[in-house]
Amino acid sequence: MNHLLTNVFPEESSIPDQFKISDTLEQREYLIDGELKMWTGPLNPVLSPVFTKEGNSISQKVIGSTPLLTSTEALEALDAAVKAYDLGHGFWPTLSVTERIEHVEKFLAAMRLKRDEVVKLLMWEIGKPLKDSEKEFDRTCDYIVETIKAYKELDRNSAKLIEEQGFMAQIRRVPLGVSLCMGPYNYPLNETFTTLIPALIMGNTVVFKPAKYGVLLIRPLLEAFQTSFPAGVINIIYGRGRETVGALMETGKIDVFAFIGTNKGANDLKRLHPKPHRLKAILGLDAKNPAIVLPDADLDNAVSECITGSLSFNGQRCTALKILFVHKSILPYFLEKFKAEVKKLKPGMPWEAGVNLTPLPEPGKVEYLNGLVNDARQHGATVVNEHGGESAETFFYPAVLYPVNSKMKIYYEEQFGPVVPIVPYETDEEAITYVLNSNFGQQVSIFGTDSKRVAKLMDAFVNQVGRINLNTQSQRGPDTFPFNGRKDSAEGTLSIADALRVFSIRTLVATKSTDSNKQIISTIIRNRESAFLSTDYIF
Repeated sequence: MNHLLTNVFPEESSIPDQFKISDTLEQREYLIDGELKMWTGPLNPVLSPVFTKEGNSISQKVIGSTPLLTSTEALEALDAAVKAYDLGHGFWPTLSVTERIEHVEKFLAAMRLKRDEVVKLLMWEIGKPLKDSEKEFDRTCDYIVETIKAYKELDRNSAKLIEEQGFMAQIRRVPLGVSLCMGPYNYPLNETFTTLIPALIMGNTVVFKPAKYGVLLIRPLLEAFQTSFPAGVINIIYGRGRETVGALMETGKIDVFAFIGTNKGANDLKRLHPKPHRLKAILGLDAKNPAIVLPDADLDNAVSECITGSLSFNGQRCTALKILFVHKSILPYFLEKFKAEVKKLKPGMPWEAGVNLTPLPEPGKVEYLNGLVNDARQHGATVVNEHGGESAETFFYPAVLYPVNSKMKIYYEEQFGPVVPIVPYETDEEAITYVLNSNFGQQVSIFGTDSKRVAKLMDAFVNQVGRINLNTQSQRGPDTFPFNGRKDSAEGTLSIADALRVFSIRTLVATKSTDSNKQIISTIIRNRESAFLSTDYIF
């Protein structure tokens, strides 16, 4: 199997021309205050998880480099965002809803032209299969379209005056201030833009730092950002987070912190802010989503959903199923079906047709996963699938572990990779207790057909997790559904509509419903004397 995995990596000459990266992409550009600046300092090499063969040797592909900016450039970006916001009096936060939408639509049109470049970089930087890379790009564009629609609807609902208890008022949503947006490496375009676009369209100004891996793919979009938004509204920096992001937080000038990563990383950064009570945080963090397979579950469906849920994109999704509780009465059948489906998964390079398993982008990940497998073995688990846990360079073949118990690290830790722990259980209370005692609370999946038993489990979990899935894997979509979590899994709620709300605050103009006050309000609206007070209806 090691020989087979080594052969997964291609000869350079065998890579299809449309997917080749012939020359390394030396990026020196970064965006501050509407200007694409050129960095003359040191660069950070971008290593692909893909290795290539030449004769008997194999080497990791270096596909480019990005600027190693310092705290000086980070603070320059922050100053530009602060100036553009200007305590809410800046050009961007005072633009009308229609005008801000026009800027976002201009960006979307420019972004669509870069699809092939971004998709190729998604494959090379994080090992995401071609089909999934295309889906991520297209889904991101769709998200922007739906965000614009939702913003129009939100504004329509605000374009009216309310009368209550002798008062009349208009309530609208306004921006919060300067936002720091940071996305994850597993969805470096889509999940990043699910905070970045709502922050911008609601009138906030932004400092954006791309993910640690999947960073080069933002380069094709730099010019689109520059030409689509006023100076200082969006500023894009690169470099080591502890130097750049830490400096930003310590100033206390960040009003909104949008971060998708680990709860430890979020806590460390939030502690740096001198006025944490003034910091609005929107966080997507760790998860250990369990699946609970009841004895009467449709096994074909349960196995199919658990395979996709646990191993799609090598299990590198916060919404992945990270631990499977399977009732002892059906375990032999479940295991055989599950192992058979794992065997069907095709290892290969991201651009290959039908590939399911690809190299892992995170340095040290293979060693970490091997450590989890070895720890589980020491406490009684076995790798039950053929070739499970074998690896070569950045490639790790899925390991199905059984029986898993509470002595093992994999029982608690989020593996974020292709290791599938299976826990046998007899009573539903065992699974319920696991969820109750978990540090995480994003999602859970229940597989079964007994309505009373399913309902009991649902009711046990509604105050523990953000989403309960019935006979389906855990997932984020559709994007109109709320996406959140409890405990250490999230702060704030994201969906297309919710994101607009979390990046804004409701403000109102109110007065007593006297004839004279009504006349003043009427005159202001009729003569368009206020940008805030308006009954314009956006189509």
